[in-house]
Order: sequence, then structure tokens, then C-alpha cells
Amino acid sequence: MGSMRWATAISRDTDLDEAVAGCAAELRRELGEGPVSLALIFVTPHHRERYREVPSLVLSHLGADALLGCSGGGVIGGGEEVEGAPAVTLTAARMRNVEVRGFRIGGPGALPDLDGPPDAWEELVGARAAEEPQFVLLADPFSSDPVTLLSGLDYAFPGAAKVGGLASGATSAGEGALFVGEDYYASGTAGLALTGDVAVDTVVAQGCKPVGGVMQITSCQDNVLQELDGRPAFKALEEVYAALDERDRKLAGSALFVGMLMDEFEEEPGPGDFLIRNLIGVDPQNGSLGVGERLQEGMRVQFHLRDAEASAEDLRAVLTGYERAMGPARASGEVSGALLFSCLGRGEGLYGEPGFDTGVLHERLGPVPVGGFFCNGEFGPVGGTSFLHGYTSSFGLFRPRGPREGRQ
Repeated sequence: MGSMRWATAISRDTDLDEAVAGCAAELRRELGEGPVSLALIFVTPHHRERYREVPSLVLSHLGADALLGCSGGGVIGGGEEVEGAPAVTLTAARMRNVEVRGFRIGGPGALPDLDGPPDAWEELVGARAAEEPQFVLLADPFSSDPVTLLSGLDYAFPGAAKVGGLASGATSAGEGALFVGEDYYASGTAGLALTGDVAVDTVVAQGCKPVGGVMQITSCQDNVLQELDGRPAFKALEEVYAALDERDRKLAGSALFVGMLMDEFEEEPGPGDFLIRNLIGVDPQNGSLGVGERLQEGMRVQFHLRDAEASAEDLRAVLTGYERAMGPARASGEVSGALLFSCLGRGEGLYGEPGFDTGVLHERLGPVPVGGFFCNGEFGPVGGTSFLHGYTSSFGLFRPRGPREGRQ
């Protein structure tokens, strides 16, 4: 057995005790005898009345050194994606020479100042930058500030992976759940810091295809896009629209986005190079467009469209890019386990079939154990910076560190 082994299981049993016990027993069979370094549990809101019992149930059956999880409107595990039905998924890993530390952060007021020293962020998560930690983050959407959190962690831990998402399955504050260690919380953020012989590769599929050419912002103010290539932004959009075929024109009426190229030196941008943001307003009178992100003059942007076909193409493209970067044999042979944080707007509602994203990952990387849930927002990097996304699938791919990836 190698230095890292993962397993995942799912149960549709409506009795929480039976569901957790069944998943834990399956994981024990998969992992064999020995300690469990990490367990992650995701639970649908059908089990809301018993959220408080979840950590003790998992730890009593599995005895993991570290536990993390949350509530989800849909859950992923055991090769399945379950939406709109009672389900529990449990994922576990045995990892040699890896330390896993859980932490919990209160509301936005608990976050350090972004202008302060990085050691305040190290203290917040119980890890030092010199340890080169990797992070898994779960946050309550009603009582957290994930944008500031991700910015702060990028500042203090610039080389660290940060993947995760916003808990789902709740319609108001206090209805969701976060699990860390032996504890249950209805607010804040819960996370894990992993150090040692572990690398977490990130793949972010934003589900869009580009249309028109790449243009440069020549005038903007905050999130208002005024000019592209020296002409009114709305006129540039009209020109792109005029060149679309009938199908894409129809799609542009409801699923048009703006992609911002994150690497200013990229000569031939492709999938994964753009940060996709909503087009939130159009003013034909002054020729400006509203974009769901702050803009800067000199940025290069490209319009994008999103539908099931575009999303499937993008997912395959970014996973193929990961394979090429790693080397196909190494990618399929070294990735021991994966976490998938997928938007509630994807899944069967987008693709018309269940388990699509999980299936594509298995197509590209083989039968890697995949656990996760459907989120209210997903965390993942684009161009080396961590963002809160929508309509995205963010993957964390876990493997041992390579011989050149040890700490300096």
C-alpha cells in the first residue's frame, strides 16, 4: 500500500444511525486495518433534526484523527451525486506523514485586518506558512465573509491550495450545519490545514465557452465597464452578438458572462485562464456594462456563454489540461482521492443526468474516490488567486508530494 489511500461511500438510508454506520463499515473495508487520518461527512437537510449528533456518530464508527463536514442540498460520494433526496456521504483517507488540523472561525468580525501582519492569519488557522499547508474550507453563507477570508489566506499562504464551498440546504441563518472535530456549528467557517507529505492540486471548471475575441479594457470605473478597445463596451458587445449563430444568440439572452484574463502575459488564453463573472447590467444610452467584479484599465476580457454543452466541454478541457501538465500516467496513478465542490446550479438540473461531473473526472483520471457536496458558492483559484465562484465545480485532487515538492 502506498503512502496515501482514500475511500468514499454513500447511503440513502433515512435513518442517520444506519446511514453513518453503513458508510463507515464500507470505508473500513476499503481502507483496511489501521488509523484513519481524515474523515469528511456531507449530510442532506433531511437529517436536520440530528445535525448535532453527526460528529459523535462518525467518530464512534470511524475514529478519525480529524473530521470536517457540512450540510448540503445535494451530496457526492461512492461514485454518485444525490440531489433532492435523503443521503449521507462519508469520505476517509489514510495518509502517512501528514498532519491534519481542524479549525473554526466565527463571523466576519473574527477575521484579521488585511493590512495587518500575516502571523495573525497563521494564528487564526493554526498553521505556519513555513509548513506549506493546504486548506479545505467550508463556510456558512449567512454568517461568514469568504471573500475576505480567501484574500487573507492568499496573503498569508500564497502558495497554498484553498478549496471548498458554502454550505447549502438551508433557507435562513441557523438552519445549516458545519462539523469540525467533535463539534457542530450553525455559523462561521470550518476548515482543515494539511501539512507534510501531501499535495492538493486544484482544478476549477467554470462551465463557459468564449465568444468573440479578447479585448482590452480602455476605460472603466469600479465594476462599470465603459470602453473596450477604445469604443463603448455596449457597442463591442453588439458586434460580438451580431457574429453569433442563432443558437448562441438565444443563449446570450440569459447566460452571457464576462471573463477576465488573469495572466496579463498569456498569449493564447484557453480554458481555466479566465475568471468568469456575471454581466449584471447594460446601459445602451452611455454604452456601459455592469460586471460582478472590480475592473482595472488594461485588463483583457472576453465574453462567455454558459449551457450544458459548454459546461461539459469546459470540464473536460480543464481536466485534460491538468493531465497534460502532470503527465497522463502520473495524474491517473498518483491522485489518491478527490473532493468535489459543485454548484447547486449544476448537476442533473444542468446536464439532464445524474453524476455527470463525477463521471467526467473518472473518465480522465480513472476510478479515483470522490466525495463532496453541492454548494451555495465554490472556492478555488484562477490564475493563482483564490475566488468565490458560482456555477462552478472546484476539485481538490490529493496525492503525495513529488520528490521536487518538498519544503525548501
